[in-house]
Amino acid sequence: MPLLPVVGAALVGLALAPAPAWSQAGAGYPSRPLRFVVPFTPGGSNDIFGRVLGQRLSESMGQPVLIDNRPGAGGLLGAGIVAKAPPDGYNLMIHSTSFTTNVALQPKLAFDPLRDIAPITQLGAGSLLMTVAANSPIRSMQELIAAARARPGALNYGSSGTGGVNHLATEVLNRMAKIETVHVPYKGIGPAVADLLGGQIQLLLSGIPNVMPQVKSGRLRPLAVSTARRSAFLPDVPTMAEAGVPGYAVTLWWGLFAPGGTPRPIITRLNTEVARILESAEMRERLAAEGAEPTPMTPEAFARIVRDEIDFWRRVAREAGIKPE
Repeated sequence: MPLLPVVGAALVGLALAPAPAWSQAGAGYPSRPLRFVVPFTPGGSNDIFGRVLGQRLSESMGQPVLIDNRPGAGGLLGAGIVAKAPPDGYNLMIHSTSFTTNVALQPKLAFDPLRDIAPITQLGAGSLLMTVAANSPIRSMQELIAAARARPGALNYGSSGTGGVNHLATEVLNRMAKIETVHVPYKGIGPAVADLLGGQIQLLLSGIPNVMPQVKSGRLRPLAVSTARRSAFLPDVPTMAEAGVPGYAVTLWWGLFAPGGTPRPIITRLNTEVARILESAEMRERLAAEGAEPTPMTPEAFARIVRDEIDFWRRVAREAGIKPE
């Protein structure tokens, strides 16, 4: 698949040239263009963040950053490419929470998600939002839970597909609230929103930007956000924990990764540069468009999040009997 450059189409071939040994690169890193593998099609949040971050990183590090969209297998195709790339700092990846959810669902992978992928830093984090149609009799999470307990299996919820974060996060709600709602998978979140508005499904837990226009227009009613803290974008909407599901917390995030074994000085350099870029107004604006806020952190802190989430989602999938499609 052709690379889509942030800067300079003529430089595509250079990104795939053999990497110099670390001893040769030394303090001169980077000495040639970097590649950002985005494991999704152009236009989505991972791609948008990759392009903005790549442009700013190019300016600060003095080398072009090329965007390589490699969609497939729920983002695992691109992750596999990065896992097998030379650990030289020239092949990086922009990924999201879907990395941990999709890894958790796969019984066998061509790479080790903890050994072969090195977290550099989280870029941003946001919340899912539970919504119902404005004409629904359900006006709060307490009422939703009561309705689901009164008629087990009567309420349907949508998702962007089996194994996605909104599917798994709703299954967590089912278990923690001791309710039974029925999963209706869609090929993308757009059709799920349409059916929520049309009454074919009764609830939807999705990213804030997916439903914000309908919330603002009064067509959808927000009930709760999924994160442990309220969202800055919907400060009047309670958290799940506040609304009747103590301990519930699910976060959407995006992050930057490298192949496992990438030298520590490179990881540190990239972490430092990205943290500075995340302070920019442009990056904050792009994150805000996805309902997220910048969340720079150390590689160790981000690695703990990735490891803990993979374990968590594996338990959720096992207990809910969720299998990959």
